[in-house]
Amino acid sequence: MRIALLGYGKMGKAIEKVALERGHEVVFKIDLNNSAEKQLIRKDNVDAVIEFSSPHSAYANLEFCMKNGLKTVCGTTGWLDARREIEQLCIQNKASFFYASNYSIGVNLFFKLNEFLAKLMAPHQQYEIFTSEIHHTEKLDAPSGTAITLAEGILNNNKTKKSWVNNQIASKEELAIWSSREGKVPGTHTIKYISEIDEIEIKHTAYTRMGFALGAVLAAEWLQGKEGVYGMNDLLSL
Repeated sequence: MRIALLGYGKMGKAIEKVALERGHEVVFKIDLNNSAEKQLIRKDNVDAVIEFSSPHSAYANLEFCMKNGLKTVCGTTGWLDARREIEQLCIQNKASFFYASNYSIGVNLFFKLNEFLAKLMAPHQQYEIFTSEIHHTEKLDAPSGTAITLAEGILNNNKTKKSWVNNQIASKEELAIWSSREGKVPGTHTIKYISEIDEIEIKHTAYTRMGFALGAVLAAEWLQGKEGVYGMNDLLSL
């Protein structure tokens, strides 16, 4: 499989390592220093684009990919207000768009565990809910896309919460997400249910970026021969 990388930072380099180990070829490595080369990417010279850039670059990158009918895997967060537009472009141009806020297999199982626990806890309103996330200091957006996905899983299964807020005291109908940026932490996400008499906690801790990189390459492999909009639930049959 011929892969183009849009974004060649630490994640891009990790994805390159995994892709090469799995027998693929990385034919383009695009970052801010050679962004004009993006125009050279076409369906006849690339089998999959993997986009891990920045919140500021993601929309333009994805718009280019969709308009050119490319099979695209995206892991950039912080741009999702425009997600519906990208999905519509994907359908209009018979492209393929695979998005996940987190490509770790463990995290995606954690998403399901979070939803199940939220459903179990919904009748027990004596528990207050808190969520937190810790990432490395180079992560530009807060809260993380993973934290937002976790928050949405809670909101969809606990009707006492109407919305989430970041790094501020929450009202009774709000879910608090507390975000920290520390050192070189790949990603830690915690959900807590706290009452006056006890506490329930679930937590996912990433040790390296390689789990995210492997998931992105698996998604690109899975996307071959497909058109439309997909995510990790499709890949993992969840």
